Amino acid sequence: MTKSLVKWTLLSVTVGILAGGAAFCFFKAIGWAIDFRKTHSWIVVFLPVIGVLVAWFYNRYGLTVDGGNNLILDEIHEPREHIPFRIVPMIFISTVVSHLFGASVGREGAAVQMGSGISDQFSKFAGTFFDNRRIVLMVGMSAGFAAIFGTPLAGAVFGIEILLLSSVNFEALFPCLVAAFVGDYTTHILGIVHFNYKPLIHIPPFSIPSLFSAIVAGVIFGLVAKFFVWSLHALKDFFKNKIPNSLYRPFLGGMIVVLFFTLFGSDRYQSLGEDIIHATFLERVHPYDFLGKIFMTVTSVGSGFRGGEVTSLFYIGATLGNALSLILPLAFPLLSALGFVAVFAGASNTPISCLFLSMSLFGSDIGAYAAITIGLSYLFSGHNGIYRSDRQHRLKKIFVNRYN
Repeated sequence: MTKSLVKWTLLSVTVGILAGGAAFCFFKAIGWAIDFRKTHSWIVVFLPVIGVLVAWFYNRYGLTVDGGNNLILDEIHEPREHIPFRIVPMIFISTVVSHLFGASVGREGAAVQMGSGISDQFSKFAGTFFDNRRIVLMVGMSAGFAAIFGTPLAGAVFGIEILLLSSVNFEALFPCLVAAFVGDYTTHILGIVHFNYKPLIHIPPFSIPSLFSAIVAGVIFGLVAKFFVWSLHALKDFFKNKIPNSLYRPFLGGMIVVLFFTLFGSDRYQSLGEDIIHATFLERVHPYDFLGKIFMTVTSVGSGFRGGEVTSLFYIGATLGNALSLILPLAFPLLSALGFVAVFAGASNTPISCLFLSMSLFGSDIGAYAAITIGLSYLFSGHNGIYRSDRQHRLKKIFVNRYN
């Protein structure tokens, strides 16, 4: 037991530091890219060309890592080949470039892939010592997620929960926890400060109207998550079937994004959109913002741009919650917070880690409201999730089959 504890602690601390350092560099690069684009908006017109160049680069040098998060999930479910280290610089550069030229993508995909790409090198070169490769990869996922969002407890659970087959692998809980906390702490030491939402939210006591509002909101969050997942996979399938040459897909998607940007004259739905997410806790935003972000993200990610969907799901959920405050008797900061985590929970099939995420970001008092909305969103979002390599959850399958 002592030997195992020391072994996994050593791995988790090392991966946490490396993933945290990579996340710090990634934060700085993304921040520079977004700032540059905002002051040089004309650069967006080159998005289609950049999409083709990135697709060509992956076709030429990165076919073995082109699966992204799905590749990592497949390797944990059914380990076959080690993940090449080049996944780290390739996803780093391609995601920064996507943000620089205005694609509507996230950043968690890159963080998770960098963390797992780093951690899998230990199982590759020290496989006899770190003999459980599945845990090694989960450690990398947890460290990357926690470092990029500043939520170590949610990151640790995410690294386990996203890989559910029929039960949680609790053997991985300790190393995932250590890696997540070390990854998060490393970014703090290096100077990354995450936005503090807690002072912006007042949690009212439970009442019949507030309980009803939470239930209605949870169902709506789940249905919107289901629509997002369906739209994303439908567009990916459409591009794959209608445009066999993968170089042309991001060109067409980039042209659509540029056209949308030109028509509306605003980058409100491009890149991370963190300024809009923050605004949902301070003021009412456009009630159609969540639809604009769905369209831009589905177009960007579905056509092949790199980065991920999670931050976009935070945006969609927060703006949707803000809009629901027009018809539900709950304050818009609270509904924005609930949407922030509930839409992500429904789209990713990770309700437990999202409950931890809600309390980490918004305070423990939100726990009861979050549990209701997250649980209902999870159940109403359907079987599929944003990661096609994720297996159906037994809990949802049993529940849906029993009550439908």
